[in-house]
Amino acid sequence: MATATKPRIEPVDEAVAAESPNCLAENLSWLLAQANYGLASEINASLGPLGISNRNLHVLTTALTGEYTQKELAELIGLDKTTMVVTIDELEAAGLAERRPSETDRRARVISVTKSGERKVREGRAVIDEIQKDLLGALPARERKIFLESLGTLVKERFGEQIHCSPARRREPRG
Repeated sequence: MATATKPRIEPVDEAVAAESPNCLAENLSWLLAQANYGLASEINASLGPLGISNRNLHVLTTALTGEYTQKELAELIGLDKTTMVVTIDELEAAGLAERRPSETDRRARVISVTKSGERKVREGRAVIDEIQKDLLGALPARERKIFLESLGTLVKERFGEQIHCSPARRREPRG
């Protein structure tokens, strides 16, 4: 199994850190956005040598759990249809997944992960597990499990169903 080299993270510049917006220190949206950006950047840099992205890994991992169409996978993961099509095209070109006829609906195509794709999932999972272990190491041991469970509860309870946005309403013309 190939192991990815951990990218070198530069130390925080003290001047930049001093300019961090303290007014946002308790803003959950800002904190989660910063954490997501940093973690996603590190994961994608670490997965790069494996030839996959974090999004590729999410699709492959989820596709391994059942027989899903592109549309179903997109809904499960939270990707738009266009991004899913591009992602599946990338995975097919790399020989990691394939579209094949559904066993239950001859009109539908399901996404099947190849043996090569299964290996990439194992390798990618090992990379992510190492990054997560390193990241969570910043928390005291007793708080790690609580943090993950609490975050999972927030996501499941508050955002368990997809949020649908309505298009902006136009004003009625005055007559």
